[in-house]
Amino acid sequence: MNYGVNEDGYYGDFGGAYIPEMLYPNIEALRKQYLQVLEDDTFKAEYDQLLRDYVGRPSPLYLAKRFSEKYGANIFFKREDLNHTGSHKINNAIGQILLAERLGKKRVIAETGAGQHGVATATVCALRGIECVVYMGEIDMERQAPNVSRMKMLGATVVPAKSGSKTLKDATNEALRDWIGNPEDTHYIIGSVVGPYPYPEMVARFQSIISLETKKQLLEQTGKELPEYVMACVGGGSNAMGMFYHFLGDESVQLVAVEAAGKGVNSGHSAATTFLGREGVLHGTRTILMQTDDGQVIEPYSVSAGLDYPGIGPQHAHLYKTSRAQYVSITDDESLAAGLLCSQLEGIIPAIESAHAIAYLEKMTFKPTDNVVICLSGRGDKDLDTYIKHFGY
Repeated sequence: MNYGVNEDGYYGDFGGAYIPEMLYPNIEALRKQYLQVLEDDTFKAEYDQLLRDYVGRPSPLYLAKRFSEKYGANIFFKREDLNHTGSHKINNAIGQILLAERLGKKRVIAETGAGQHGVATATVCALRGIECVVYMGEIDMERQAPNVSRMKMLGATVVPAKSGSKTLKDATNEALRDWIGNPEDTHYIIGSVVGPYPYPEMVARFQSIISLETKKQLLEQTGKELPEYVMACVGGGSNAMGMFYHFLGDESVQLVAVEAAGKGVNSGHSAATTFLGREGVLHGTRTILMQTDDGQVIEPYSVSAGLDYPGIGPQHAHLYKTSRAQYVSITDDESLAAGLLCSQLEGIIPAIESAHAIAYLEKMTFKPTDNVVICLSGRGDKDLDTYIKHFGY
């Protein structure tokens, strides 16, 4: 089974570029040039140097001993929370800013939910002296206020999305409108493995450093480069795709993708896309999304701003449909409890997004020899207010 993209930009039944005619030249230019740029030796050297000296890669693979004792297996955290800016998002932002420069773009736009991609984009724009505009849902701006302040401090203009659910979906809509209006000088740095081809593949490639490092680190620590389980949270799915990427062809590795059940998958307040969704087109790609019988997008809900999205990336849709990965969900309360447990057992306060993946350990059974790798995609600083309100601290 092939889990990669074909020459038409599809992963099985999913993918493609469903775009307005105004965006066609931009997407075509990207499609024709991105692989050529990514394979260029000077690009690779600059990208690798920035990942090492600016981001702080490789990120550690940490054996969580108290978690391992609790769950009866070797539980490893891939520490993307230790990257500069506090999440995995910087891996992609650096790659795309270098690409934008080589495409001659003078302005960068982005969408953000939890704010981590916005912060990462604002960071690299500051680094390279490029104008930056970030679109963010009005509700997300309220619940992720520290990240809004960071973006502004880094010199970005943060524009609230006031339509719809005022969250990530709506921020993406606004960013796409901006790009349609400014196709010549603007590059859109999409933060997840969503959107029209080649974005899902491009973002996955930039994030694949996560699984590439993990294989090497696991070999050093255990003598085996293949774990029994690899786990990650999924909204659009960029950290999960980076975590899964170099394990896709190894069928012995079980891939577990954890979505946001919100207040419960049948509560009407959920973002459990694979459970609630069906095939359709969202933000320029054919994928699985939550929609009504007449094709209107259903508003998603999650306590986690980064998982509050009504669809998944097309490669994830393909992995789900072919059963290569298991797609499950965790509620708000379960994720918050897991975040607190991780804080108190391991001294690590995780992002609520990552806490969804951690929480699923409660529903699994392991052999003592099993190696389990969880992508700790971000740190919990941005979520302290939510944790505090929930637990009454």
